[in-house]
Amino acid sequence: MFGKKEEVRKAVGKVDTLIGPDAEIKGTISTKGTLRIDGTVDGGVANAEAVLIGEDGKVKGDVTAQTVVVGGKISGNIVASQSIEMLPHSEVKGDINAPQLYIAEGAIFEGNCVMNRRQERVVELEPKSKELK
Repeated sequence: MFGKKEEVRKAVGKVDTLIGPDAEIKGTISTKGTLRIDGTVDGGVANAEAVLIGEDGKVKGDVTAQTVVVGGKISGNIVASQSIEMLPHSEVKGDINAPQLYIAEGAIFEGNCVMNRRQERVVELEPKSKELK
């Protein structure tokens, strides 16, 4: 359900915190590990390693994590230092910022996207001119 990318497989294998389908959380969740949301969060998520939104999961607020996989709905901005994956039937209404973005057919995205690559150090060498005397 959560894709076949290596980061996603690692994240799904170890879920530190689970918000069940009947849970409703008000306020921002701050966690260092992997968070799976199958219920409703009104307030967002901060500082997570990975955030997995199940098909029935809903988040109203900003999400900040290394990896974000959306199967449900997010109404807010997403900032991911590694990747964002939107699965079929997922919805994101807000701006996203990540170096890698995967959007499956059938996903809905309304907002702006910024994708920054890691900046590699570029060294320019000046050509040496050889003068003959």
